[in-house]
Amino acid sequence: MGSSNPLKDYHSSSLMRNKLISWTVYTLLSIAFIRFYFYPYFPLLSSPTQDQFLPTNSILITSTSSPYIYSPPSLQEEEKPHVESTTCDYTNGEWVHDKQGPMYNGTSCGTIKKGQNCMGHGRPDTGYLYWKWKPNGCQVPRNGEDDKFRRWNFPSHNVNVSIYWSPFLVKGIEKSADGGPDYNRLFLDSVDERWASDLGSIDMLVLSIGHWFLHPAVYFDGDKVLGCHVCTGANYTEIGFYGVYGKAMETTLKAIMKRRGSRVGSDRKGSIDVIVTTFTPAHFQGEWDKLGACSKIKPYKEGEMELANMDAEMRKSELDVVKVAKKKAKRYKNLRLEAVDVTKLALMRPDGHPGPYMNPHPFANGVEERVQNDCVHWCLPGPIDTWNEILVDVMRRWNGKYSTRVE
Repeated sequence: MGSSNPLKDYHSSSLMRNKLISWTVYTLLSIAFIRFYFYPYFPLLSSPTQDQFLPTNSILITSTSSPYIYSPPSLQEEEKPHVESTTCDYTNGEWVHDKQGPMYNGTSCGTIKKGQNCMGHGRPDTGYLYWKWKPNGCQVPRNGEDDKFRRWNFPSHNVNVSIYWSPFLVKGIEKSADGGPDYNRLFLDSVDERWASDLGSIDMLVLSIGHWFLHPAVYFDGDKVLGCHVCTGANYTEIGFYGVYGKAMETTLKAIMKRRGSRVGSDRKGSIDVIVTTFTPAHFQGEWDKLGACSKIKPYKEGEMELANMDAEMRKSELDVVKVAKKKAKRYKNLRLEAVDVTKLALMRPDGHPGPYMNPHPFANGVEERVQNDCVHWCLPGPIDTWNEILVDVMRRWNGKYSTRVE
């Protein structure tokens, strides 16, 4: 890209512009993670249609925890979300209690008219918020639940930020997508085109996967079945998921190099930067639906909790693949690859999960012994904001602008 492309030029721009871009990326990633992990209580920037976006200067984030999906028309039919075509009588029905509550509230949404901001104006009761209209014979989907793709455009910086739902990075059919068997189907030789089809317009790629590989699945290499993980009722060999996890990452990085790697030229024209974040441990203490499953309120101290077992194996699988890929990436002039190892720092933060507060007001009707807990995802603000700080620091170091070290 030429000098009119700000994100491409961050390697040679002034310090002020670098600060602006770094701040922008940090802010956008923070927004993105908020939308990844929680039911939203405030509206985001508008999500215009894809043809409204600039064709370049995109930052892509793929995450196993994102609630969004992007399904271009090129997808095969079996990969598209299943949609029932039925009529619905929206006129008649009943109001039913909805513990999730609204998608936003009066304290966090700044666009509500003053005369309508009941919560912001101090109305003490909130029961009116927790009702959902249920028409006769059908369901009205919650806003955004069927849309696992988001893209924000910031014209002032010529920057797009995109979020894709791609829990395996390779082609996969989720068990709930087509009414098929009770396990996922992963095709380890093919990258997921739901995000890879946009590789040509991406400047920075942040990959974050892991936990969905723990789910039951059957693994394919083309038409050949390689084995499975906890595929009850299927006559396939159990092979676990560690090797599969590494293979999926290997396929992903190979696809990036094949489609974007270039040996031509010595500058960074048409470049792509790839960041791979490592597996983050969960912190369940006992049963997932029992009170106190996320009871810690302070971080672990050094040496108090050691990385072991599955967490260590998942981290090793990913770092081994990245190590090999980095050697191959050196042959390309326009491609940089780095792993951001957040496994240990995440391991030491058992206090940073939503726990029972994954849903609003979990104890509004009293404290019960059984309650849903989320000891996998993270509160915001919270520990994962550090990941954004590390990401910005990696960008600065790539650009030769090192942060100040305090020994």
